[in-house]
Amino acid sequence: MQAAEIERLGCGPPRAGHAPPCGREVLALVARGRSNTEIASELYVGAGTVITHIAHLLTKLDARDRVQLVIIAYRTGLVPPS
Repeated sequence: MQAAEIERLGCGPPRAGHAPPCGREVLALVARGRSNTEIASELYVGAGTVITHIAHLLTKLDARDRVQLVIIAYRTGLVPPS
């Protein structure tokens, strides 16, 4: 079920010459232990945008917290074990 949900976390179409961050990109960075500020810097968006993406991920993936997001990312193969 969660793997199918992750497949639906795609990107929207680019707006005004830049692409919005994908849910999958944000989830992968959360799984790699990045903070909201680090994710925002890496994706060139504001911290508020990252917070919104994470809130949507928690809802869409029925996760309690960031720890569960990390578990989902690894179990579904979004982030391979290193």
